[in-house]
Amino acid sequence: MFTLSEPPVFTRLKAAERVLIAGAGGGFDVYAGLPLALSLWAQGRTAHLASFSFSFIESLPSQVWLAEDVAEITPETETLDWYFPEGALARWLGRHRLPSTVYAFPKLGVQPLRAAYRALVEHLDVDAVVLVDGGTDILMRGDEHGLGTPTEDMASLAAVHGLDVPEKLVLSLGFGVDSYHGISHVHVLENLAALDREGAYLGAFSIPRDSREAALYQDAVAHAAAATPDRPSIVHGSIAAALRGEFGDVRFTDRTRDSELFVNPLMAMYFAVDLDALANRLLYRDAIEDTYLTRQITSIIEDFRESRPKTRPPRQYPH
Repeated sequence: MFTLSEPPVFTRLKAAERVLIAGAGGGFDVYAGLPLALSLWAQGRTAHLASFSFSFIESLPSQVWLAEDVAEITPETETLDWYFPEGALARWLGRHRLPSTVYAFPKLGVQPLRAAYRALVEHLDVDAVVLVDGGTDILMRGDEHGLGTPTEDMASLAAVHGLDVPEKLVLSLGFGVDSYHGISHVHVLENLAALDREGAYLGAFSIPRDSREAALYQDAVAHAAAATPDRPSIVHGSIAAALRGEFGDVRFTDRTRDSELFVNPLMAMYFAVDLDALANRLLYRDAIEDTYLTRQITSIIEDFRESRPKTRPPRQYPH
């Protein structure tokens, strides 16, 4: 039973003693889970962070690998890859004397990624998995006009859907950011309404501007931008700007010099859904089930799109 006084996400996680919070879409997505992890740590709960890595982690030494396709990234972990969000986050966590291991998966298809998740879940003995997405493309079911960049998100969604874990949730942070990847956020709202009819939409809640979670998240985003000056995260730069109360075409990186941003308070809100219900609505989920490589998923999505007589057309938000 949910109540107005407590976000349903925390009601669902109340019985969970050990929570794995994993970035679904790769790169900096794991940072979208940092405010939740900070909140759980402040409650004295156990939370672990993991990431679908875009970095060349396959080159890491053997002692880093906890299990096949599961790397333990610590503040001391070094890589030849200049783009290494998991390493930046581990160093930031260590600097703040927080649990500083970030687990990382290579870019994998559904079957090996599920095996990697299963190994990590068993090693950590977690009883809840929360996938986090910086943006909203994980909420697309496949027949929308634009899907954003779905390959890694859907690999993660399908992989975790096949796990036997008591609680499985999805949190999306950064509403509106994926407009620049072709997503119509009317479709996001339509999909959330459909999930709500099934009892699977767990509501939305803001990260309070004056909270410890907001302050530390913004510090982590600034640290990450300094660690990767050639490719700072536009998603998290936008969310951090929204948390500061900024609005409209906010400039925080040259990467957006050819775009007009629309930073607003909705970007600093979590939208939460039940993971299994979301996976069951993915129209091509069965087709990607037996994949081993991410490029297989990309091809399947392209074939699925070509086979559709039409997609749901984008609509103008009327308010």
